[in-house]
Order: sequence, then structure tokens, then C-alpha cells
Amino acid sequence: MKKMMRSILLMAAVMMLSVAAIAQSTVKGVVVDGGTGESLPGASIVVAGTTSGTVTGFDGSFVLELPQGASKLVVSFVGFLEKEVSINGAQDLGSIKLESDAVGLKEVSVMASIVTDRQTPIAVSTISSDIIENKLGSQEFPEILKSTPSIYTSKEGGGFGDATVYVRGFDSNNVGVLINGIPVNDMENGKVYWSNWAGLSDVTRTMQIQRGLGASKLGLSSVGGTINVLTKSTDAKKGGSVKSSIANDGYKKQVFSLSTGLMDNGWAVSLLGSHTYGNMWSKGSEFDAWNYYASVSKKINEKHTVSFMITGAPQWHNQRGNKHTIQQYRDNKDEFKYNSDYGIRDGKQYGGGYGYNYYHKPQAQLNHYWNIDEETSLISSFYASIGSGGGRRVSGEGSAWLSVNNKTGEDDAEIMRTGDGLLDFDGVAARNATYTALGSQAIIGNSVNEHVWTGLISTLTHNYKQFTFTAGLDARYYVGKHYREVDDLLGGAFFLDDSNDNRDADKWLKKGDKYSYHNDGKVLYTGLFGQAEYVTDDYSAFISAAASRKSYKRVDYFQYAPGSQETDWEHFLPWNVKGGFNYKINSIHNVFVNGGYVQRTPYFSNVFLNYGNTVNEDVKYEKIITAELGYGYTASNFTGKVTLYRTNWKDRGLVKSIQGETVNIAGLNQLHQGIEIEGEYKPSKKLTVRGMISIGDWTYQNDVNAASFDEDQNLTGEFTAYLKDVHVGNSAQLTGSFAVDYEVLPKLTVALDYNYYGNHYADFDATKRTRTDNIGDSWEMPDVNLIDLGFRYKFEIAGLSSTLNANAYNVFDVEYISKAQDGDYHTSNEALVYYGFGRTWSAGLKVKF
Repeated sequence: MKKMMRSILLMAAVMMLSVAAIAQSTVKGVVVDGGTGESLPGASIVVAGTTSGTVTGFDGSFVLELPQGASKLVVSFVGFLEKEVSINGAQDLGSIKLESDAVGLKEVSVMASIVTDRQTPIAVSTISSDIIENKLGSQEFPEILKSTPSIYTSKEGGGFGDATVYVRGFDSNNVGVLINGIPVNDMENGKVYWSNWAGLSDVTRTMQIQRGLGASKLGLSSVGGTINVLTKSTDAKKGGSVKSSIANDGYKKQVFSLSTGLMDNGWAVSLLGSHTYGNMWSKGSEFDAWNYYASVSKKINEKHTVSFMITGAPQWHNQRGNKHTIQQYRDNKDEFKYNSDYGIRDGKQYGGGYGYNYYHKPQAQLNHYWNIDEETSLISSFYASIGSGGGRRVSGEGSAWLSVNNKTGEDDAEIMRTGDGLLDFDGVAARNATYTALGSQAIIGNSVNEHVWTGLISTLTHNYKQFTFTAGLDARYYVGKHYREVDDLLGGAFFLDDSNDNRDADKWLKKGDKYSYHNDGKVLYTGLFGQAEYVTDDYSAFISAAASRKSYKRVDYFQYAPGSQETDWEHFLPWNVKGGFNYKINSIHNVFVNGGYVQRTPYFSNVFLNYGNTVNEDVKYEKIITAELGYGYTASNFTGKVTLYRTNWKDRGLVKSIQGETVNIAGLNQLHQGIEIEGEYKPSKKLTVRGMISIGDWTYQNDVNAASFDEDQNLTGEFTAYLKDVHVGNSAQLTGSFAVDYEVLPKLTVALDYNYYGNHYADFDATKRTRTDNIGDSWEMPDVNLIDLGFRYKFEIAGLSSTLNANAYNVFDVEYISKAQDGDYHTSNEALVYYGFGRTWSAGLKVKF
């Protein structure tokens, strides 16, 4: 009996130990991108049929305790196809490769120069579509970058799509912006108008900010950095979604998407459309915007795939067109929501001069991906964009009836306003009707910009052992048409304008007729680029170079007689070279260094002076010399980066036309240097903490000589612009952020984001800094502390995956200045400013099917 009891007890002990061993058995592995081999931090690993699971660390690794009976894991990550992995007790699964859920994404990533962190030696931050969807809400698209080091975003006049973004103190003219590898900076002036691309928030898959040199192999003249936007590709998985959102001030948005998935015949089609409308935060900011996206892909065979993509965002919006002094805002009944530039016409909200904008700039791409062999590929993209739009202007002898002085922020002495303080368009119409012989004395016109832009980018890549060689062609042709046209005669029968030397000055002009100016800008660009990259497990290095020929031609239909309206081509041959080295000390630490020299073609307006066909003989190439030194730390639950940078911008071109005279400022140099620190900590599956601080010192390096010329290019005067040690304006030089995302309940996540802006100086006009009695730095705006809150809840509706989002921005309704124009004596009393938005909110429901 005792022997039997001992046997039973022994068997029970063994069984208990076995059960304990089973309950505590673990699996581990590393989740990676099947296309690039890059680790995927934050990937979800769940035991099939349970809620038991974990997420990968920043190095893509995970360790998971298995419950009894576990036989299968479900591995998922945003942007990748879900994968099931069979398990059998404790084991090391090694690398688990997830494949992209989009057709041709790997090839587009190569063309767009989307880089791998800790391998490519540049300072980079990547924003996923998940972050955009959960945190952007009703904010402007560039604002998703506001917690990124050395980034400053502003809503400008507060109209839909009016936001701007600055990188290391450089505006959009000096930041390269690529959409699927296609450059979209204006070919004449380098600007990016985000209202043309407002719909990108719905279709962006990844947004990558490459500060400094950037990894693009194209001959981009990026000074501050490069913004790479990768849109959704053709989905490999069948399905779709609907989303509806609301926000403050009547803001509404609906989005619908549908995809066939990759079908058996190799075809796949994805479609998306959205409609956004309502009002923004400030007064007089009504808008109406649409967005469409279509992608069609055909996998011909294992070597060839073709895809076609088109996206566009037709929109119109009212906006604030003029800044005002702080006191002018305080004295107005609308206070910081004050908009001086709108009224009511025929019972509807009506934006006045600089108070209304419309545009539609679709972009289409036809891509061919050719896998020549296992080591060689050719990726080619032919693209085209035909855009048209403009902004309202007040014109005529009576334009003062509807005008605000943009130098003082005050109403013109002759301005006509209603009892409510709005622009009195109906009153102006009544006055115009009395001028039966002279026609309308004040009209609304549109300053129109149209363009036709076509291009081809073709990239050949060859791998040889640890080397990757890339070479390619970047060819573009652009025609920009610029004119002003009559839009609203405001009660008059016609309008007279004598600016066209080829037309009778007494000709009656009606709606749609051109006046004031009419000219074309033509740009022809051909570039060659090449790069050699060497990559091992421990270190990587690259060197790249690009050379191009950029040619300008101007055609003026108003100021010159037929036969002499067109200039010769003006040719420029800019080039750049850059290189970098990255060393992985071990699995945790890495350091990198890079440097480069960029020679940039002067802008179109600096080549042709005073809005005419006269060529600026003194125009120079701009030169940019930049270098970075960085350190990275990557552990399973923490990642951190530190970057030091120095960018010297020499011979910056600055040509201004003032009261019929051209002011040419030569030898202007800027130095931008600083340090960027960022980190992310994920102590558990439920909690993520992020933070960053960036400290910049961006100043002008010297006083410069300037010369003014009359319309015949005769020298009329010389003066000195006192700029030495003045800080660069309109971008906060000290920024910081802190963010916490915490899953407080199953499927319910709360997010808190804090942003700080300091050392923020007003912008200024260099031609006004010519007196010795007002030498000094620009006015420094007050520091700003802002807090946003967000909530996300995931659940199912009739078995369909659903997400409810709610966000509140500037929760404590902080009154702050976002942009300023300096006055003569650099004080707060005379500065003209825009106020940032007060408290706003948005909420939305998305259902996938």
C-alpha cells in the first residue's frame, strides 16, 4: 500500500512538473520585412484563438510564454499580410518574414529612396499610416510631423491646406518633397503648396523625413532635408473600408476605399475617395475639398510588373490673407479668430483679396518594374501632372475699397465694411454700378497658375556581393502659365486695363478675360545620378553624385510685341556629391557620419528680373555644404538617437522687386547648426513613451551689399543690409515633445502629446534692414506649450473590424503666435502676426470589410 502511494505521489509530481513546464514553455523569434530584411518593431504576436500575446521590441525580437495547448501563432503588422506560424512547444522560430500587403511596394520604396534605419547613415524619422490615421484627425497634413526633431509646422492663414513645414529652419523652397519618388517642388520657385496635396492624408502609407542630405539619388537641391511620401499601393488583399468624421466648426469628412486584392489573373485594383467640407477654426474659413486615388497593377510574369496610379485633390477654401498686430486682434470682437479678408456676397461667405484659393493638381504615374535577374533590376516611372488654380485679388482704381494694408495690418482709409465689420461686397457692387462710362472701379480677379509637367525617372540597380550600384536618368519638362483674369465685376458692366501693350486700352474686359500680366515660364531639366553602396553586418558606406542641366525660358505676352516675346534658353549645370559611413558597434550601438556639397540653380524669378525678360547677369549658383555626426542606441524596449549637424548656405540668391525697381542682394550666407535628441521607450505591450528635443542655432553670417536697378537695368543706388548674427525667422529653433500612448483597457488606448516651441523669431525683409539705428535681432515670439489628447477604441460591428477615434488639440486653449513679420524696431507692438488655433477637436468611426 505504501509502495502504491509512493508511486501515485511520484506520478502526480511528474505530471505537475510537466504541466508547469508546458505552461511556462516559451517561443522566441524576430519579425522582419520579407522584402528588405529590416526588423519590424511593434509587430503583434498572438496565440491563435486567444488574447494571449505580445509585441516585438525595437529590434524586431519577441519572447512569448505559451499557454497549455498552444499550437499556432498569428503574426501581424500594419502594412503587411497576416501570417500564421505553427509551433510545437518551446522553440526558437528564427526570422519570421512578413510580406507586404501591397503590390510593387518594394520597388516603389527603392525608387523613392525610403531608407532602413541603422543602416543608411542619415538622420531619419518615419511616420506610419497608423500614426497618421490615429493622430492627424482634422489637423493639416504636415502637422503630423510636429513632434519630429527640428521640424516646425504652422497653419499660416488658417485655411484648409494652408499649412507649411520647416526643416532645420528651411522652408518648403529648400526642402525636397517626393511623392512615390517623384519630385513635386515647383520647377520655377521650389515651393510646395500643401493645399494641392491635402488629400495625401487619406492615401499615405509611409511618410519619411530625412533631415539634412537625405538618401534620394536625384539631383535634388534639398538644403534642410527631404520629405518622402509613399502612397498606398495596389492592395494585395481584398477588402475596403468606410470612415466618417466630424470636428469643430462644422468640419465633416467621409472616406471610402475598396480593393479587389491580387487576383488569379495577376490584376489588382484599389480605389479611394473622400469629401471634406465645413469651416476651419478662424472666421471666414469655409472650404470644400475632394480627394480621389486609383491604382491598377498587373503582374505580367516573375520578371515584369506594371502599375498605374493617379491621385488628385480638387479644393477651394477661404483663408486669412493678412497678418495684424497683437493689439488689432485684441480690439476686434472676434479676437484671435479675426479675419479681415472676407464678407458676404449674395448671401454667401465670400473671401476677398488673398482670402480665397482654389486648385487642382492631379498626378499620374505609370511604373514598370523589371527584375532582369536575381541581382539586377530596372525601375522606370513616367509621370505627368496638369494643374490649374489661383487666388483672389482685388484690382482697379477703387481697389482700396476692399483692401487691408499688408505692411501695417490696418484697413485702407477708403475701405467699405458692413455694420458687422465684414467686407461690403454688395456695397462696392452698388458703387460700381454708378460708373456706367468707366466700368467697374474695383473687381475681383484671380491670379492664375497653370502648369503642364511631364517627366521620366529610370533607375538601374545591380547587386554584387556586398555592393549595390545604382545609376539613373531624371528628365523633366515643365510649362507654367501665369496670368490674372477677371472673375467678378462686382456690379459693373466691364473693366478697363492698359497693362497689355498688344491690346487696345479701351477694350471692355469681361469675366474670364486676362489683365495685369500674362507670361509663361518654361523649364527643361535633364539629370544623371549614380550611387555605390557597400553593406555588411557591421558597417555600411555610400557615395553618390548627380549632375544636371537646367534651362529656363520666359515668354511674356503683355509687355513685348509679337516676335520678341520669348527669351533664349538660359542654361545652368548644377551638380552635387554626398557620402556617408555607418558603423554598428554591436547589436545595440551604431554611429554614423555624412557630408556633402550641393550646387543649386538660382530660382526662375532671380534669373529674369523685375517680372520681365531681362536676364540677371549677376545671378550665381547657390552653394550648400553640410555634415552630420550621429549615434544610435537600439535595445529590445528602448531606442534613442543623437545627431549633430552643420549646414552652411552660401551665396543665397535674393532678388526683390520694389516699386518698379529691382533689388539684388548678393553674398548672403546662412549657417544652420544644432543637435537633435530623440528616444522611444516601450516597457510593455500596453505602454509607449516617446520624446525629443532639438536645439538649433540658425543665423545670417554677414552684412551684405545690395544694389537697386530701374526697369532699364540702370543702377539707381547701393546700400548695405545689416544682417550679421540675425536669427533666421519663422521656425522655432528650440523644440521639444513628449508623448505617451497607453492601453488603459483592452482595445482602448489613450494618447497624450506635449509640444514646446521656443527661440522663435519673426521673419523680416532684408531690404528694410539698411539703417544703422535699427540694427538688431528680430522680435522673439513668446514660448509655446501645447497639449493634445487622443482616444482610440477597437471593436467589432457585425463581425467587422472597427475603430473609433477622438482627438482634442490645444486642450488648454492656449493663445499663442504661430507666425510673425518683424517691424522696423523689432518689438511686439509693431510685429504683424498670425495666431495659432485655439482648442479644436475631431472624432471619427472607421469600419473595415
